[in-house]
Amino acid sequence: MRIGAVEAGGTKIICAVVNEKGEILERGRIDTLTPDETMPEIIRFFRGKEIEALGVACFGPIDLNRESETYGYILKTTKLEWIDHDFLTPLKKEFGIPVGFDTDVNGSVLGEVTFGSSRGMKDVVYITIGTGVGMGVYTGGVLLHGAAHPEAGHIRLTRHPKDDYAGCCKYHGSCIEGLASGSAMRGRWKKRGEELSDNDEAWELEAFYLAQTVCDLTYTYAPQRIIMGGGIMHKDGLISMVKKETLRQNDGYSVLISADTIDDYLVLPSLKDDQGILGAAVLGLEALKEMG
Repeated sequence: MRIGAVEAGGTKIICAVVNEKGEILERGRIDTLTPDETMPEIIRFFRGKEIEALGVACFGPIDLNRESETYGYILKTTKLEWIDHDFLTPLKKEFGIPVGFDTDVNGSVLGEVTFGSSRGMKDVVYITIGTGVGMGVYTGGVLLHGAAHPEAGHIRLTRHPKDDYAGCCKYHGSCIEGLASGSAMRGRWKKRGEELSDNDEAWELEAFYLAQTVCDLTYTYAPQRIIMGGGIMHKDGLISMVKKETLRQNDGYSVLISADTIDDYLVLPSLKDDQGILGAAVLGLEALKEMG
């Protein structure tokens, strides 16, 4: 079986052909430019590949309501050229095959629970901490969708008493994205995360906010595992700092968080940054199954 997979990010788009075992048979990269430049390149990649279905894990916010007239559209994104762009319809028209569509971070959690170290788990939260912050919630064995695009990355946080940074989110300021994203680190320290390797204060502050996020998600969803991905989590030792701070902030409250469980509860991605593209393939497989 050959399934097409698209992991659409704000900077780059990964296209791949994947089989039902999660083996990537072919892969390509496309820069995320304007829709008029980018969409034809996606279509060109898959032409002649004999794919049976296609899955798209897309940056957002996106419209996931299948009853909506704008289902499959990118909504009010920071990528201005893509606002109100219909991502889904051109792919359906071109290939005439089932197409699955969901958020990029939902694709990541789906990839991990299908092919990664969290395989078989029914309750997993995936956090990606990069330029922004996104979350995918897999609960009871299905992806969580609401009446509109869920935005757990904008949960409000309690500010660290020594932090006077206003926050980079123009809507909330002191939300997770506003205080803990890569954009927030640049705004606060005037340097990118990779340029702050020796700044202990910067990473202690980051661990404080990410641990608070872990506690909030634990109390809200009670998952079996929380996976922390994205560029910020590439910092050596950050996951250990977050674990230590999570234990301190939880202070014995949740039975899910303890010194005995933390290493299995709070983990990095296991699929070498392929979790998103593999999750997109799963979306395609699920769309094919829905068609009978």
